[in-house]
Amino acid sequence: MNLALTPFVAGWVVLACMVAGLAIYRRLISTREDDMLHVSEGESSRISKQAEVAHQLDMVDRWGKLLTVLVTLYGLLLAAAYTYQIWTEGSRQMWKG
Repeated sequence: MNLALTPFVAGWVVLACMVAGLAIYRRLISTREDDMLHVSEGESSRISKQAEVAHQLDMVDRWGKLLTVLVTLYGLLLAAAYTYQIWTEGSRQMWKG
């Protein structure tokens, strides 16, 4: 059984690029983040912008964590499939003689 793993590796690369893209996107969003605490009434627009940026960062973080776990599990499954394939080929050749 010789399974071509190339399409699966390509899928893993696409997912890994998505994680990297999300990290870059998060970095771009965080440049607009205002770390100062605004509590006076005249700064309500700044407060709403802070809340909006915080919400965007939370969403990107949630997707980033989910995709990172998915990429890790998918990579481990690919490694296991590759190891199994190499192991079965080696044992098949050993018994051939």
